[in-house]
Amino acid sequence: MKKYSRQREIILEVLKNTHMHPTAEQICEMVKENEPSISRSTVYRNINLLVEEGVIKKLSMPLGPDKFDYIHKPHDHIVCVKCGKIYDFEYDFYNKELSEKIQKETGIETDLDSITINGICKDCKSKSRI
Repeated sequence: MKKYSRQREIILEVLKNTHMHPTAEQICEMVKENEPSISRSTVYRNINLLVEEGVIKKLSMPLGPDKFDYIHKPHDHIVCVKCGKIYDFEYDFYNKELSEKIQKETGIETDLDSITINGICKDCKSKSRI
């Protein structure tokens, strides 16, 4: 991290201690529970800095606001396209080989550090059967 920031440390602790992939607004609400004096703009600015530094990952959502994830170990994501819930999973996709294949077939160089797969979660699937 760049120079130490108490606010950034609080935001990072909130992300480390959550088992969800919160939006920036949810992070802001959780931070304010512990530190009411931190402004919304400070939280948003520090979230962006943590993303730029690679400490947290921004997950761009097909529907709704971006979500964020503390990167504690390499993992991938499955996103429910109905409710937007994100599930972590671990699988070795052989990212180097996959990157090479993508580049060979499309000409696009990737910086493949994780993969996101879209699908429908079991809760949404069961709701659609009713």
